[in-house]
Amino acid sequence: MNPWPVVIADLRALRWVAWAAPLLVAIAVALGVAISAQETALRRSSAQAADDFDLLIGAPGSHTQLVLTTVYLQPEAIPLVDGAILNALAGDERVRAAAPIAFGDSVRGHPVIGTTAEFAARWGRAVPSEGRLFARESEAVVGAEVGLRLGETVTPSHGVATRRPAGTDGEDEARHRHEGVRYTVVGRLPRFGTPWDGAILVPIESVWETHGLGNGHATEDARLGPPFDAARVPGVPAIVVKPRAVADAYGLRAQYRQGGTVAFFPAEVLVGLYTALGDVRDVLVVATTLNDVLVFTATTMLLLALAGLRRRRYAVLRALGASRSYILMSVWLGAALILAAGCLSGLVLGGLAAWVVGQLVEQRTGLVLAVAIGWPEVLGALGLVVVGSLMALLPAVASFRTPVGDSLR
Repeated sequence: MNPWPVVIADLRALRWVAWAAPLLVAIAVALGVAISAQETALRRSSAQAADDFDLLIGAPGSHTQLVLTTVYLQPEAIPLVDGAILNALAGDERVRAAAPIAFGDSVRGHPVIGTTAEFAARWGRAVPSEGRLFARESEAVVGAEVGLRLGETVTPSHGVATRRPAGTDGEDEARHRHEGVRYTVVGRLPRFGTPWDGAILVPIESVWETHGLGNGHATEDARLGPPFDAARVPGVPAIVVKPRAVADAYGLRAQYRQGGTVAFFPAEVLVGLYTALGDVRDVLVVATTLNDVLVFTATTMLLLALAGLRRRRYAVLRALGASRSYILMSVWLGAALILAAGCLSGLVLGGLAAWVVGQLVEQRTGLVLAVAIGWPEVLGALGLVVVGSLMALLPAVASFRTPVGDSLR
């Protein structure tokens, strides 16, 4: 006999259960799915943002803060490293390229970063999507998210950058403008999916001169980039080094870990951050698992109660000749559908929640999180479907164990 007419009739008669129970299960499942997808996306995106920062050299201090400030553009005052190191790196055969990184100014909420044209092009990996790279001190290249047009001229302000709507100036910027300093936008970089998409890149020489530190070259020398004049080059917050080989990277790291500097791979810091992130994730996973257990148990108890209330209908079916297996299948299908619908809906709802959180993180930090539902989340949801199907056997078994006579009376 076909059990579906009975299943459909039960679901129609219990409309509020058919909607409320799956919704509760979906919310419980969505929490775990969102945490898993968000954590995976954060690891992937943060590691991608550090790809072009092979080796960082800076003044003694917090490695984590140097990575956050240099790679992820989280504003913080950090000590300066002697700029003469740039010349030493330029003459080192183990170094393919080295670029200074300087911070401190902003334009319309976007940080102004002083560096070299070579690093702006990510060591030749990136080509401007519009225009060209800067070739003079008065020129700038903007990231993909910066709302400035090619040919537009702007004046930088001294202070911490805070994200604001395009085309607006904050009160702090208006009070601390570097009058007489102008940058003309000559190019736009492609999208990297990192906080640098919201940065304005200018020659390091212009940042030094803006703050009265010279340009790092002889007075009559107007060229940009290395080699710098060791006697004139100012200090810089960080130096990004691209070694020629892996062995060279470890040699440079060991050399510049002494003599008043620190050198490290950003991946070293990220591993520590991922460990802490993993610990937090484990706690959240345990909490969501307990939440799932409670919700599944409560839903199963509800279905048991409903099966008890409808035992007269099942007794009538038994009296008309329906077998125990038919009653078992009818009740199990109804309960399993409710729990399975909640699990699968939770998979979709969790992906949506992870995407929303990813958008908030991008607005806050500029780090683009490529949130996607992967096999771990899918298999987890399918595992919960199996668990829900097994739990659905409880009301199904209870529905046909009661004697027919007792149920009819």
